Amino acid sequence: MSNENPDQARQAGHALDAANFFLADVRDGLGPYLAVYLLTEQHWNEARIGLVMSIATVAGIVAQTPAGALVDAIRAKRAVMAAAAVLVTLASLSLPLFPTFLPVAISQGMAQAAAVIFPPAIAAVSLGIFGRAAFTRRIGRNETFNHAGNAVAAGLAGVSAYWFGPSVVFYLLGAMAVASLVSILAIPERAIDHDLARGLDDTNASREQPSGLTVLLTCRPLLVFAICVLLFHLSNAAMLPLVGQKLALQDKNMGTSLMSACIVAAQLVMVPFAMLVGAKADRWGHKRFFLAALLILPIRGALYTLSDNPFWLVGVQLLDGVAAGIFGAIFPVIVADLMRNTGRFNVAQGAVITAQSIGAALSTTLAGFVVVGAGYSAAFMTLGAVAAIGVAICLLALPETRQIADTGRPPQGKTTAPASAIAAE
Repeated sequence: MSNENPDQARQAGHALDAANFFLADVRDGLGPYLAVYLLTEQHWNEARIGLVMSIATVAGIVAQTPAGALVDAIRAKRAVMAAAAVLVTLASLSLPLFPTFLPVAISQGMAQAAAVIFPPAIAAVSLGIFGRAAFTRRIGRNETFNHAGNAVAAGLAGVSAYWFGPSVVFYLLGAMAVASLVSILAIPERAIDHDLARGLDDTNASREQPSGLTVLLTCRPLLVFAICVLLFHLSNAAMLPLVGQKLALQDKNMGTSLMSACIVAAQLVMVPFAMLVGAKADRWGHKRFFLAALLILPIRGALYTLSDNPFWLVGVQLLDGVAAGIFGAIFPVIVADLMRNTGRFNVAQGAVITAQSIGAALSTTLAGFVVVGAGYSAAFMTLGAVAAIGVAICLLALPETRQIADTGRPPQGKTTAPASAIAAE
């Protein structure tokens, strides 16, 4: 643990910084560039693009909860992350070689299934190295470097695409993958406390045995949080690809560069908001930050309908930075609150991210068909309405997780109720 070897913890912290920076581009694969590439280079329509992106996301849904369970169980966390980075990169680089529907669906499904390992693995390593007291600050730092990496990668992609075309994003992905592998392997293996990394309390000398997996179904606040996360991504996931499509239809040659401008704008805003979560969430409350992230989405969806001007669309995209910056930093913190001392932190992350992935899969399909049937403005308003439902559920049904977790009672047995009072509800 970090307090036993400060030099080792410092080395691990720097390696985690680098890993989050370089994995920012790798963990999302082609991300929103996929829609622009398929629309402008392969001449797919919006519904077909939405369908293949949803098929790929379904692969992530299937893999997500097992990935979290794997992170809980395995001690070779660095090797798992490295293998996932290689697989995501190879799957994405195959796209220009096999651009028809079935190969694209298969390759992107493989990339999505591999990429789901990164969020629980990075959160687990962070908790295992720095402990619960420093976890919120460390997650905020992780997200800061992640968003900075996304901004740099998107900026490079935008400038390069202007001169060399949309296919340059494939070469950039390969370069970032190599750097991410070096960073992952630089994390000292001996710095990770693997019991602490799965959520067993670092203050419990006897280290209780993990709770049964039924805790995922019996913890009511976790189920409420999962529903809110599903609605967040059902609203959010399709918004940026839709903006990219609108920009590409206005100017094919500038589509990728304008998409990069949207991503850079959002990522630059995400950095200070991720830092804000890391610095203030333990004091101001975890639920309040999550509710704020949800509230941004209906506003953003409405603003997109007001103008097709590229500068307006890029400007509205700044709100994505606010919502996503808060969400990325607060998500693992809330799950850690709910699963405190259960030993099921990472499988719970996987289960909630499964709900997130279901929302994202439905989002792109829903938006694609609404665009084809009623236009882009109707799609943005529909997505905003979904987020408004999430706001109501969060406000009425989700407790403040920090306050309840702080009043956690001692564990009642080796495999029974968890220490966190909130997980026992």
